[in-house]
Amino acid sequence: MKKAADCKTMDEVRTEIDRVDRALVDLLAERWTYVDRAWVFKRSAAEASVPWRNRDVIEKVRSRANTAGMPPEMAEALWRLIIGWGIQYEEERLREK
Repeated sequence: MKKAADCKTMDEVRTEIDRVDRALVDLLAERWTYVDRAWVFKRSAAEASVPWRNRDVIEKVRSRANTAGMPPEMAEALWRLIIGWGIQYEEERLREK
């Protein structure tokens, strides 16, 4: 693992981006296991979407992104997609019940 500033060539940058991408996919896959579990607890609820929770997640992600040096707008856009996919999945599962 190299810091971006320590990369001397484009190949080194690409290698590190690939490493980060693998880690991101692994973390998103882990997150998905919790989304898959959440719908079970939402069976008694009328809807998969919980607006206050969605806002809370977005606020936390924006704050973390800002602290980590990532554009908060980019983090928010990504998480809105992630949350949207989760809600859609949960709604489909809830319709099956």
